[in-house]
Amino acid sequence: MNGLASTVTLSALQLPSKLPGLDEFLPKPFINNPVFGMNRIIMIRLIMTALIILVLGITAARAKLVPGRWQGAVEWVIEFVQNNITYQVMGELRGKEYTPLITAIFLTIACFNLCGVIPGANIAATATVVMPLFFALIAVGSYVWTAHKQGGFFKFLKREMFPAGIPWPVYIILAPIQLLELFLFRPMSLTIRLFANMISGHLLVAICFCLTNFYLVSQLGAIKLAGVVWFLGGFALTGFEMFVALLQAYIFAVLTTVYINSSFPEAE
Repeated sequence: MNGLASTVTLSALQLPSKLPGLDEFLPKPFINNPVFGMNRIIMIRLIMTALIILVLGITAARAKLVPGRWQGAVEWVIEFVQNNITYQVMGELRGKEYTPLITAIFLTIACFNLCGVIPGANIAATATVVMPLFFALIAVGSYVWTAHKQGGFFKFLKREMFPAGIPWPVYIILAPIQLLELFLFRPMSLTIRLFANMISGHLLVAICFCLTNFYLVSQLGAIKLAGVVWFLGGFALTGFEMFVALLQAYIFAVLTTVYINSSFPEAE
């Protein structure tokens, strides 16, 4: 019996002939042609976008002076962004103008992130670099457009690259760094932060449940109890991933608001 257990254990620990790579993580495309391709993650993005538009559209069409529970929940999200992000960073007068944009960014990223824990989806719609980069480009475009409206883009660029009160020789080093910070470092930091957090959370949960399967199915004896520990750990990390999903949406929205607010010419 001991010999049989050893054989099962050794066979279970044998490495596969081909180690898993990035192609194992990304969903396989079920529509793949030169014009248009689609895999599960793209389909999740389209479905979630349609659901967000549908929910907000129906809520707005049926809005009442005295809101019900559903309308109250939607309004709570808007008020949360308004009171805790746009008003806090920009002030009430300016914040009213940008609340719709920041709410759309926050709500979309939050819903996309939470797809990682929704049964049937099982992957965050922001778990590939393209979607976080898209949101980062929206942030960059927003503060560039705001700078253009608030007196001209080139005046904004001059103010950011050549801040007042600094000896002119320092500008030789400072100006290129400021330019890179505006158009490279900001979008890169927004993209990498969101992408890395969502893909790492997804992988941690997947590892926990893979180890649960390994210990409960492939092992014999008391060591099977380790599978129960990994199973509970998977559920704990799922809850933590939900928290991180909402936190990253909040951080992205706050940083976007801060960047847009910096485009206003108070310094002049």
